[in-house]
Amino acid sequence: MFRRPLGALLAAMFTFALVTAPTASAETVGLSGTVALSNCSGSVVRLAGTPATAPALVLSNGHCLEEGFPQPGEVIVDRPSQRTMTLLAADGHEVATLRATKLLYATMTGTDASVYQLGSTYADIQRDHGIAPLELSTERPDAGTGITVASGYWKKTYTCSVDGFVPELHEGGYVWRDSIRYTPECQTIGGTSGSPIVDTTSGEVVGVNNTANENGERCTMNNPCEVAGNGQVTVRKGTKYGQQTYRLYGCLTPANEMELERPACTLPKPA
Repeated sequence: MFRRPLGALLAAMFTFALVTAPTASAETVGLSGTVALSNCSGSVVRLAGTPATAPALVLSNGHCLEEGFPQPGEVIVDRPSQRTMTLLAADGHEVATLRATKLLYATMTGTDASVYQLGSTYADIQRDHGIAPLELSTERPDAGTGITVASGYWKKTYTCSVDGFVPELHEGGYVWRDSIRYTPECQTIGGTSGSPIVDTTSGEVVGVNNTANENGERCTMNNPCEVAGNGQVTVRKGTKYGQQTYRLYGCLTPANEMELERPACTLPKPA
């Protein structure tokens, strides 16, 4: 997984200053709306139709929580949080510190996602800092879709395509379903966990970056393996992966509250 080890933070700060991000557009995705967490990346996201007066949401990975990884099978809902994160402009410069009021949702079961609710609304962030949220796509992407992984932690973008989809991705005791596999051009590294996966044509977020097979091992931590419907296991050393995000549409209200009991909600639920 791509959480940045705390012991590497000094090296991270040095590299951080050396990276220059491209300017933002649909075809060339910049860093506007991304955030840097203490150990990972993230982004301010909005579902289509959500009013500007709703509290803003920040999307990252479940394994990026400050308190450590959720256990297999664990789903966290509506936990108070005062986590801070740094909001970036398109060119990567830091424009504000945002603060969460609660961890709305987090899990590493079925998917690897965390969603924070902020004390600021989308309108507040737009008015005070000139930054609009990234919009989540309502649809799953297609194989061959051009994508950019935009890392707020590193102030860097990685551009490639969707290579395909994995019925089950196994890593240690965790299982993720319908994961996105990237083509080799996206050479994401530690600290890019939680970065939005942006469709380079529409500019919409189709997923959240989360892991890679680093050493060619089979189904171990930091070495996920692909498991087909018939149980066949495939190991792809060096391959990078992300998790889809369109399923959030069935679970969030217009006020950006999580309602897992909704009939349309297919996200994992607490036991």
